[in-house]
Formats: sequence, structure tokens, C-alpha cells
Amino acid sequence: MNRKRTVFKGMSLLALILSFGCKEVVVNKNPKEDVEKLIEIKDSVKILKAKKEEVPKSNLKSLDGLADTLFVRLADYSDDFVYDLRYATENNFLKAKVYDCAECYTRVKTARALLLANKEFMDKGFKIKFFDCYRPNDVQYKMWAIVPNPQYVANPVKGSIHNKGGAVDITLTTLDGEELDMGTDFDFFGKRAYHDNWDLPKNILDNRLLLKETMEKHGFWSIRTEWWHYNLGAASNDKVANFKWDCD
Repeated sequence: MNRKRTVFKGMSLLALILSFGCKEVVVNKNPKEDVEKLIEIKDSVKILKAKKEEVPKSNLKSLDGLADTLFVRLADYSDDFVYDLRYATENNFLKAKVYDCAECYTRVKTARALLLANKEFMDKGFKIKFFDCYRPNDVQYKMWAIVPNPQYVANPVKGSIHNKGGAVDITLTTLDGEELDMGTDFDFFGKRAYHDNWDLPKNILDNRLLLKETMEKHGFWSIRTEWWHYNLGAASNDKVANFKWDCD
């Protein structure tokens, strides 16, 4: 019995040796190198994991499912606009600050059209820059008290499309933020700001045409005397609003 067990053990050992016969067995003579390599691999995994966690998640909201007449803050839905909201400063024709803080709100349907227009502008190397957006009717009354002239300020009793959340005052910038030359500053009230004034340098006319044609393509219409003003046609019949945003 003992002899049989010895033979069996011998055969098992032989099989084990034969199983490694075709393989190169490497014996690391320096275990410290193995430990260092393991530490290096572990650190690499940590770095990769940290980089993955550092990727910021977009906090932008979606307009999907929102009612067309709801007021929304454009900055919550895109990082690709530029802002210089003049009526929140004294740098305007009124020479007065009439907004408590600078925010750009519109109705949802206006926001949708602006996002599409801006995408087309960006494909061509430009961005929309806002001077004014939705304007609460109370602010319209403030403006009227300063300049009670319907040639420059809409009568607040009737209101303007700005008060409906369907009008914006805009220009274009390069993707780096440099304003295109439109011939005049915002709120310049004179013939040089008219759309039908062709007595201007070609680059100015080209810039205005780019702005006008693209905005009209996305449902907006312009007014003859102000190259910066655009109304969304679909907002014309909306009600004058007095929605006010919070200022932090």
C-alpha cells in the first residue's frame, strides 16, 4: 500500500514538472522592484480616477416640455451668449439705471428661437450679445417717466413686445467676444442706425445683413430705425407682463 502511494506521488510530481516544460519560469530576484511597480500602477489608477471625477457636469437646463409662454433666464439654458445689459447701468440713452440687476429673461418660445439662431451664428464664428431682453411693464413706466416720447420709448399703457418677452436688442461678437462694427452704438437714434441706410462702409452693411438675415430665418423681424432690435413674430399677440426676477 505504501509503495503504491509513493508511485502515485512520484507520477503527480512528474506531471507537474512536465506541465511547465514548455513555459519559461521567471523568478524575480529583486522583490522590491515588484512592490515599486505595484505602487506605480496603483498611483496611476488613482490619477485616472481623479481626472474622470474632475470633468464638470453641465448644469444647464432643458427647454423640453416647458410651456411657450413661461419666462426663463437664458443663462440657465446656454453658456454661449454674451451680455451687456445697458438698462441695469447708466450707460444708456436714459442716463439712468432702471433695472435692479442685470438679467436676460424671455418667453420659452423666444428662447428656443434665440438658441437656434445663436447656433447658426456660432457655426459662422459669431455669438449673440444682448443689450436688453424681456422688460417688466413697471420698468417701461420708469422709462416713460424719464423720456415720455413714443419715438424712443413705447407708451407703457399699451406696452411693447419687450414687455411681452418677445423682443431683444442685440448685436454680434466674434467667438472671442469682440463686437462687430454695426456703424453705431446701441440706442443711437438717427439715420445712421436705419436698416435702409446704404450710405455706410461695406463691412458695416455686411455685418447688419448677417444679423438681419439670420434672425429673420429663425422667426424674428426687425424695425426700420434700429439695427439692434428684433421681435419674435410668434410673440406679437402675447400679453404685456410684469413678471420680475429676483436679484441676489
